[in-house]
Amino acid sequence: MPESLVSGLSLDRLERISRHFEQNYIQPGKLPGFAALVARHGKIVWSEARGLRDIERNLPMERDTVFRIYSMTKPITSIAMMQLYEQGKFLLNDPVHKYIPSWRNLRVYKGGRYPDFKTEPATTTMTIRDLMTHTSGLTYGFTERTEVDAAYRQLKLDGSSILTLEKLVDRLADLPLEFSPGTAWNYSVSTDVIGYLVQLLSGQPLDDYFQEHIFKPLGMTETGFQVRPDQQDRFAACYLHQPGDTMKLQDDPQRSKYLKQPRFLSGGGGLVSTIDDYYRFAQALCQGGEYQGQRIIGRKTLEFMRLNHLPGGKDLPALSIGGFSETPYAGSGFGLGFSVKTDVAKSATIGSEGEFGWGGLASTSFFVDPVEDMVVIFMTQLIPSSSYAIRQELRALVYGALD
Repeated sequence: MPESLVSGLSLDRLERISRHFEQNYIQPGKLPGFAALVARHGKIVWSEARGLRDIERNLPMERDTVFRIYSMTKPITSIAMMQLYEQGKFLLNDPVHKYIPSWRNLRVYKGGRYPDFKTEPATTTMTIRDLMTHTSGLTYGFTERTEVDAAYRQLKLDGSSILTLEKLVDRLADLPLEFSPGTAWNYSVSTDVIGYLVQLLSGQPLDDYFQEHIFKPLGMTETGFQVRPDQQDRFAACYLHQPGDTMKLQDDPQRSKYLKQPRFLSGGGGLVSTIDDYYRFAQALCQGGEYQGQRIIGRKTLEFMRLNHLPGGKDLPALSIGGFSETPYAGSGFGLGFSVKTDVAKSATIGSEGEFGWGGLASTSFFVDPVEDMVVIFMTQLIPSSSYAIRQELRALVYGALD
């Protein structure tokens, strides 16, 4: 019996995705459940939801389940910033202190611990491009690698109920950088600072800006910084990976902080969304910045964003100072807001040169392949994203279905 093909993809082979994750992850209790979507040539070819969105209440994972997308917020914030670039509001090589004057004399960590750091002057000036590519010298508290990120944890700079974007920027002015800007790559609160700059340059709060310039044009009615009352019964529980490949509840959807409007509008990781809502954004990226007649970014701007902007055209292992799992590092560079595949063979993962995307802390991920005109989105809720190699396995399963 011949395979049924839609847009050059075998539906029979795409069904392997369901079987693989059901048998190897859901049944053994490694993942609560998942929702996945594959689109090609502007059409959703296959989508499936399996397992549970809430184990404790025995509620099924469904197509309209609401997920914490964490760092899949970053590409949205980066597009917002580059919309302002298209309006002449800034240049990528502008020093950050042009917009945040208290950052004029940033220093680099030499020794000691907070609040008694030994520092030296940075040898380079931080630019907006450094923020967009995570070569700024900033860090994240949750990486737990250095005395600098220990200070971030102490000051709750990854997010807290009292943090605001203004407080984040003020406190970062007094902390040393991990390295001089542009000399290394380190995943960081850089995109939260970009969110602050979006507010500053647009004169709008970040949530209002997203709504007006990205969500409303694309018809993204399920994405925001808060789970609305009408979404609460569809909100997934989030789980934490435990030794022995088990899980424990990390965030109960009925008591979650996401049920309230946050003070800290995290452009780095604050949004919730559904698989179909995020698809609208990802499909716009696949179509050169336009979806259903609504353009959110210029075609040439997006082409520029998905180039490798790392110094010297290097890949992430050549520049990264801290191990991080949102992208398989080898053969991947970093653009203005997402990872970019630069060498397929070196990546040891099937794909196309120029493929771009990103993932989130709770094991969500998406990628866009412009060569194959394809969008793939995977949603689940398991922290950390390094628990299993599901992103690489997903690529093997999806690309294996191409005719």
